[in-house]
Amino acid sequence: MTDSSVLDSTTSNILPMRSAADQPLVRNPGVSFDASWFDALRVNLSAVERRVATLGARRSVKKDAQAAWLLKAVTCIDLTTLSGDDTAGRVRRLCAKARQPVRADLLDALGIDSGTPSASPSLHTGAVCVYHRFVATAVDALAGSGIPVAAVSTGFPAGLIPHEFKLNEIAASVADGAEEIDIVVTREHVLTGNWQALYDEVRDFRKACGNAHLKAILATGDIQTLSNIARASMVCMMAGADFIKTSTGKEGVNATLAVSLVMVRAIRDYHERTGWRVGFKPAGGVSTAKSVLNYLILMKEELGRRWLEPDLFRIGASSLLADIERQLEHHASGRYSAFHRHPLA
Repeated sequence: MTDSSVLDSTTSNILPMRSAADQPLVRNPGVSFDASWFDALRVNLSAVERRVATLGARRSVKKDAQAAWLLKAVTCIDLTTLSGDDTAGRVRRLCAKARQPVRADLLDALGIDSGTPSASPSLHTGAVCVYHRFVATAVDALAGSGIPVAAVSTGFPAGLIPHEFKLNEIAASVADGAEEIDIVVTREHVLTGNWQALYDEVRDFRKACGNAHLKAILATGDIQTLSNIARASMVCMMAGADFIKTSTGKEGVNATLAVSLVMVRAIRDYHERTGWRVGFKPAGGVSTAKSVLNYLILMKEELGRRWLEPDLFRIGASSLLADIERQLEHHASGRYSAFHRHPLA
């Protein structure tokens, strides 16, 4: 299979959201809880490992095609800062980078309209993700850009505050202008098999979000088994999640191709059952251009071209963008640049 049969092979054709325009996304409203959808579900670990081993081996994405894939990845990044020493200044710098994620001279060399950061550049990240404290700061810094602000919520990252506090935190972030809410599920519900409690919790979160989109973080490194991950994915989608997300980035093990395969196949199953499209977000550990290509291939092969748009695919990352920009400079100039020349913001 050639590069162009997987994704458009020229950089000039990678950015327009033709598929999104042709197939407008309608939000997943959720369905009634039905344990029969997942009770008998089991995941074969060996089969999963064999499948993900093929992702980087059966595809050779080089030159213009690779640059095109990496530019597509940029549009799907949730540019993130979730550190204890975050400041308003750091968040504003992050938002400036989200507006102009790749240097204008590199975009010009690649034949991409760079636009201007103050107007709406043709290339920008999918969102900026911050703690609730900085939602209003980010909304102000991104005004007029069309870039949404995502807020981590519900006692992120552990999710062990009282339920009513979780709902209040969601409401506060929405009131401050967050258009996306990344919630953490209660891991205990998954580990004890209390699927009704998980459904009820996520359903409450969905209602509290209102028009803001809900991304349900499963914390896959904490819930132990691929079968648990598959079941939790299905329950969250049944409860109305707009996205399912691997990790907080704070677990010992975060996004992996194996857990991602299990989650995207749950998305495929849900879509086949209901007709509703749900998005996917790997987060934590996706830090190199090489690794992100495997996630793009995974989405295209398992779910199709429609799932390569930012309304259905996001990558939670901070350092990834610098490595992508470095690889794009190599493509444009033939020379590798030092990593420190491509700061996050």
